[in-house]
Amino acid sequence: MFSGKTEELLRRLRRAKIARQTVEIFKPAIDTRYSQDEVVSHDKNTILSTPVEHSSNILLLSSEVEVVGVDEAQFFDNGLVEVCQQLADQGVRVIVAGLDMDFKRNPFGPIPALCAIADDITKVHAICVECGSLASYSHRLVKNDKQIMLGETEEYQPLCRKCLLKK
Repeated sequence: MFSGKTEELLRRLRRAKIARQTVEIFKPAIDTRYSQDEVVSHDKNTILSTPVEHSSNILLLSSEVEVVGVDEAQFFDNGLVEVCQQLADQGVRVIVAGLDMDFKRNPFGPIPALCAIADDITKVHAICVECGSLASYSHRLVKNDKQIMLGETEEYQPLCRKCLLKK
C-alpha cells in the first residue's frame, strides 16, 4: 500500500492514450473506496474505469482494445491469470497493478501467478512510516483477520521488514 502502484498504472495508461492507442481499464467492483467507476490513486488522480464482478467480464468488455489496465488485481479471482494470458496472446498490452502480499505476508490472490507469466515486472515500494527505509509490507492497524479488507491510512501503514517484526 502507498507505493504508487495505481499512480504508475495511470501514468502508463495516459501515455498509451497520448500514443492514440485504445485503452480500457478495469477494477474489481468491490473497490468503492474513492469512486464507483473511477480508478483513483491516493494522490487523487483519476481515470474512468469499468468495475467488474468477475475476471471473465474483462474479456467480454475489452474487444477492439490495444491496452488493458487492471487495478487492485489482488481482489480478482484466479481466472484473471488466464484472462491476461489470453489478452496478451491476442496482442493486447496488459498492465496490472496489485499487492503481491496480504497483511500477513502471504501471497495475495492471482498476483503470484501473474508475476510468473508476465513479460515484465515493476515492483514499487512505499516508504516505511517508522524509519524511512523502503517498505514492502502493509501492516494492518485494526483488528480484523479477513484477508480482504478495504482501507487507507487509518487501517494500514507501510513498514519495512525490521519495523514490521518489532510489532
